Amino acid sequence: MGLLSDPNRRRALIGLLTRLNAPICVLCYMAGVAWFMGLAFEPFTLRTYMSENAMGSTMVEEHFPAGERALATGREFSAHKKKTGGMPVDWLVRTMQSRGLEVFTQRFSRRLPFPDEDKERYMVKGTNVYGILRAPRAPRTEALVLSAPCTAGDHNNQAVGLLLGLAQYFRNQVFWAKDIIFLVNEHDLIGMQAWLEGYHHTNTTGMDWSPLQGRGGSIQAALSLELSSDVVTSLDLVLEGLNGQLPNLDLANLFYAFCQKIGVLCTTQGKLQRSDWDSVSGYSHAVQTMMLMAMKQASGRAWGDHGLFLRYHIEAATIKGINSFRQYKTDATTVGRLLEGMYRKLNNLLERLHQSYFFYLMSSLSHFVSIGYYMPAFGLLGVILLLRALDLWVQLASPPPRTEEGAADAEPISSPGVLSVLTPLVISHLTGVALYTLPIHFQEMAVEHFPVSETEAVVLTAIAVYTAGLALPHNTHRLLTGQGTEQGWKVLKLVAVLYLAVLLGCTALINFSLGFILALTLVPVAAFVTPHVPKSCRRCL
Repeated sequence: MGLLSDPNRRRALIGLLTRLNAPICVLCYMAGVAWFMGLAFEPFTLRTYMSENAMGSTMVEEHFPAGERALATGREFSAHKKKTGGMPVDWLVRTMQSRGLEVFTQRFSRRLPFPDEDKERYMVKGTNVYGILRAPRAPRTEALVLSAPCTAGDHNNQAVGLLLGLAQYFRNQVFWAKDIIFLVNEHDLIGMQAWLEGYHHTNTTGMDWSPLQGRGGSIQAALSLELSSDVVTSLDLVLEGLNGQLPNLDLANLFYAFCQKIGVLCTTQGKLQRSDWDSVSGYSHAVQTMMLMAMKQASGRAWGDHGLFLRYHIEAATIKGINSFRQYKTDATTVGRLLEGMYRKLNNLLERLHQSYFFYLMSSLSHFVSIGYYMPAFGLLGVILLLRALDLWVQLASPPPRTEEGAADAEPISSPGVLSVLTPLVISHLTGVALYTLPIHFQEMAVEHFPVSETEAVVLTAIAVYTAGLALPHNTHRLLTGQGTEQGWKVLKLVAVLYLAVLLGCTALINFSLGFILALTLVPVAAFVTPHVPKSCRRCL
C-alpha cells in the first residue's frame, strides 16, 4: 500500500510499466501458454477421487446375466425398424409393457430453418417412447433416466436392446428407491429436447410436442447409451454439453471406478490412459486429450444427448461403445453389469451430486485439472489488455511534446467526444445483431431472387453483413468530431481494450475453453495494433 500511496513511487512504478510494456506483455503471453500446456503434466494435476460418500463402488455386486438376450432383442428391434422405415413405436410399446413398465409415447415436430442434409426436409416429425419403472420402496419423488437414441440405419440397435434387457432385469429387483425411466428417443437431440421440455413443462425452442401422460420424480441423473456392435473394445465417456457445461465430476469418477472394478477399458476423448507420463510421448498424449476436451467445450455444442440434460441441472453423460482393432473385447453382459452397478450407486444418493467439481479439464479419466489451476493461464493473458490500457492512459494523460525552443507544440488537440467513442462500439454491436438475425430472415428473399440454395443464402447473407460492418466503423471519422485526431484513436482503443477484457473475462467464467481460445487469438491483435491517424484524415486536418 505504501508503494501506491507515495506519489513518487507510484510515478516510478507507472513509468517502469509503460517503459517495459511490450516486453512484459510478451512475457505474460508466453507464460500463459506455458502454464496451460504444463497442466497436462501429471505431477501438476489432481488424481480423481470420489467426493460423495454414498457412491463407493465396492458396496454393490453386479449380477446382470442377459447380455446375449439383449443382443437378440436389439436384432429384433433392427428388423422392425427396417420394416417400418423408422422407429417401431408399436413394437417398443408392446415390448416395454411386457417387461412390466408403465409405457407412454410423445409425438413432436420441429420446423428447421433450412432443410437437413440427409433428406432435404423442412419438417422433422417423430415419436419418443419411454417406460417408467416405479420405485417399490420410496415415495417416488426422484428418478433416474437411461436413454438410447433411435438413429437411422444399423446404428445403436444394440443400445436399445441392452436398455430393454436392463429394464426387464431391474423390474425383478426390489431395492430401487428412485423411479427409473427407460427412454428411446427419435431424431437424437431434437427428440431428447422435446421430451425434456415436456417433462419439465417448458418450451424454450418453439417446438411442437404433445404433453407427457406419465411422469416420474425429479430427475437426479441420466446416462445416454450408444452401442453399435455386439462387442466393444472400450467404453468412451462423453461429458461436454451445451455452452461447455460439464456434469459433476463424481459422475465421471463413478464410471471410472466401475470400469476399474469390472475390468473394462475406458477412454475419454477416445484416448486410453497411459502410465508413462514422464516420457515425451506420454506427456504429448495427455496434452492431446486435454486439448480435445477444450476444443469440444469451446464449440458450445452438445456432443451427445446428455448435453441437453445439463441445462436442467441434471447430471448426465454419454457412454459410447468403441469397437476398434484391439484384441481386448467386452461383451454386452459386462456392459450391462457396469450400468447396473452405476445405477445401484446412483440409487443410493440422498441428494443431488454437488460435492465434487463442476469446472474442470481432464487429461485422463484418473487425473483432472480444477478451476483453481487453469484460471491463472487465462489471467496471464487478460493482464496483457490491462497493461496496454494503462500504457494508453498514461500517454493520454502526459503533457504534449515540447519543441526545441522549449514551448509546447502549437497544434491544437481536439478532445474526443463521447459520441465519437461510443458510435463505433454501437455499430459493432449492431453488426453482431445483424449477423445473428438477418441471414435467416433474408433466406426466403435470397432464394426467390437468386439461384442459390437455402444454406448458401444464409452463408452469403452473413458474409455481406460482416463485410458491411467492417466498413462502417472505418468511415465514422468523417462525420464525428475529434475522431480523426491521434488522441481520439487512442481513447477509442483504450475503451475497446477494456471492453474486450471484460467480455473475455465473463466468457471464461461461463466457458473457460472458449474464453481461453479467444484470448489466445484476440489478445495479441488487440494489444499490439497501434492507433494512428489515417492519411486521409490528416489531409482533412
